[in-house]
Parts: sequence; structure tokens; C-alpha cells
Amino acid sequence: MNAEIIAVGSELLLGQIVNTNARFLSQHLAGVGINVFYHTVVGDNPDRLAAAVSIAENRSQLIIFTGGLGPTKDDLTKETIAKHIGKGLVFDQGALDSIEAYFIKTNRQMTENNRKQALVFEGSVILPNDHGMAPGMVVESGGHIYMLLPGPPKEMEPMFVDYGLKVLSLQVKTNEKIVSRVLRFFGIGEATLETEIVDLIDAQTNPTIAPLASDGEVTLRLTAKHQDVFLANSLLDEVENTIGLRVGQYLYGYDNTSLVNELSKILREKKLTISAAESLTGGMFQQELTALPGASAVLKGGVVCYTNEVKQHVLNVKAETIRQFGVVSEQCAIELAENVATLTGADIGISFTGVAGPDEQEGKPVGTVYIGIALKGSPTVVKEIILAGSREANRTRAVKFGCYYLIRLLKEPQNAM
Repeated sequence: MNAEIIAVGSELLLGQIVNTNARFLSQHLAGVGINVFYHTVVGDNPDRLAAAVSIAENRSQLIIFTGGLGPTKDDLTKETIAKHIGKGLVFDQGALDSIEAYFIKTNRQMTENNRKQALVFEGSVILPNDHGMAPGMVVESGGHIYMLLPGPPKEMEPMFVDYGLKVLSLQVKTNEKIVSRVLRFFGIGEATLETEIVDLIDAQTNPTIAPLASDGEVTLRLTAKHQDVFLANSLLDEVENTIGLRVGQYLYGYDNTSLVNELSKILREKKLTISAAESLTGGMFQQELTALPGASAVLKGGVVCYTNEVKQHVLNVKAETIRQFGVVSEQCAIELAENVATLTGADIGISFTGVAGPDEQEGKPVGTVYIGIALKGSPTVVKEIILAGSREANRTRAVKFGCYYLIRLLKEPQNAM
């Protein structure tokens, strides 16, 4: 069965909200062997929605709609689809009772347009809304299956998982399952990685291999199909092992993880604490780390040392070091990392100093970065990198490189730098 997801809402086209529903649905549909080949977004316009449905019907057996089930005039999904497939709309008494009970419970007056949310296709399977008002529905017509779901993720996601999947499982004509695994790489470019495994990509059948570059990182999505999930995962393991022999040194994690998340995990596992001295990055490293739950177990603190005065008088960088080598230097990065660890009593000190742009500094070109890592009981190491990007991109990537080299240092000290 091939599926298409149509998200309805002008707010999506205007960029006011992000369409996370399509990603959620695609992931879950793959798990029951349904292929999603198209995502469509259409505004709150009945003619354009009807046109999108006609296109979808020519290429998909299952069409899932999200959004447009609310009480206002621009919520027109049900009415448009009902007209398109020649189905009448009737009130679902259970949904109407639930809506009325909500307004009584909250001591609010129910307006007439709220009754609209209880309208469903005649003869459809109703999907209860346990977290909102408008029910979902599934109806079959003309060889197609139409599923309508609410737009808010907090309503759509549980409705689909608890009720929608059960309905679809009865419609799927195969027991084949689709299993995906995302491999996350850093420190290697997309073109280089693809060159290393181009023969595997050219020969792919099952599993398939799909490269994707994103914000200084590269991912490979491996996807296998099989009736047995265990055997599908075995196929993925085989391909991953082959890829690992070629570019495994750049692999840092799987699926939806991130560099900072992997760093946080290894710090917790090893019961190590860290502090940061940030000139170039201005606190971005600490911001990323503190965005994760449990950051207090690993992060002691840090200093944003943007000026020379703070570097000298707070972090005790020697005036002679600055005079002889400058602040954008290996020597300054070493003192910053060592001194911030001493100042905070952390096991690890990490420092970021460099030239974000737009102008060069101390004769160093834009994109020059020094990352110092002082690990208790080990010699301090410094990594010099040259980045090419905007000011913001250089700062963001510097943080990622800091996480990446620290992960490597903690996992494989002899190969870290």
C-alpha cells in the first residue's frame, strides 16, 4: 500500500508552525509496511485542497489528512473531502456528547459552531479524540482509503497510535515491515563519505542507503523490508558493519541523537564533570549542554571570556601568553582549558577561542578555531580547525567539533586528536 500525507493549514505555508505531523506519521506507517512517497501541504482553500486530493488519488491508495477539523470557517477538510467523494456528513453522538461535557466541565458556554466538530462521514470508522474535541475518521471510497486526523500533535499522535493504526492494520495486504536506522557521522563531508561507499549505494536493493547532509553533519538512513523484524534488523546490521569498516571512525551515534547528547551520556557514564571557557562561542557550548536533562550532574559551570581582561583577570591567562602568541592561539586555548577546570574544580576543562568573522583577527583568517581540552591526569590537547561559513555557522560548528573531539578523547584516548 502506498500512502500520501496531506497537511491542511495556511499557517504551515506561512511558516508559522512546522509540520511535524508528517514526520511522525511516516515513521509509524513504515512500521506496518506502508510506503509514504509524498508529503503535501495545502492552505485553507477548498478548491486547492480538492485539486491536491485528485493528484493524490492518482498515485496513492491511502491518503491521510491532518488539520482542518476544527470549529471555524477555515476548518474545511471534512466538507471538502465529503463533497469530493460524494459522502454525507452526520453527527456522531458520542463525539457530540464529549464536546458538550467538556464545556459543562469547564463552565464555558458552547457556541453553535463547536457542534461542527462532531460531524463525520456517513458510514466511516470513528477515531475517538481522547485529548481534544474533533474525532478522526476513516472511510473507503472508490478504491481509496481516506483518513482524517486533527492538526494539533497532542491530539493527532495518540489518536493515530491508539486507534488509526489498528484500522490500517486490517487494510494492509502484506505482513512486510519496514525497519530504518539512521547512522550519524561527524568530521567527514557528505561527498567524501559518499565516495567511500559509492559502490554500496550503487548496488543497493534491500536494504537501501540514503545519504543526507545537515548542519555540518552527515547521516545515512538504512532501510530494510522483511516480514520478520528480526531478519530486517539483521540485514541492517550487515550493511552497517560493511560501512563501519570504511568510515566507522566518524560514526558517533544513531537515529535522533546529537553530538552534545552523546557527550553528556559518556560524561555521566564515566562520572566526569566539565567546565568551559568560551571566547569564540560566547556560552553556546554550555547552553547546548544545559538544554539536556541532568546537566547539573556533568556541568560545573564556565566563563564567557570574550575580552582579554576577563581572560587575564578571571581565568588567569598570562599577559605574556597574550602578548607573545595572541588570544587566537594554541597557547591561549591551553591556559583557558586548564584554568577553567582549576577554577571550577571540574575533571575536564574545554576552551573555545578563534575568529568567528566577519573580519580577521591577529592576522588569523576568519574561521580559525582552537579548541583546548584539559583532562585531569592527562596532557592538555588542542585541536586547530579552519571553518568556512557565516559567523553563526562557524560558532555552531565549533561547538560540535568540541563535542566530537571530546567524545573521541574519552572513548579512544590514543586516537582522539
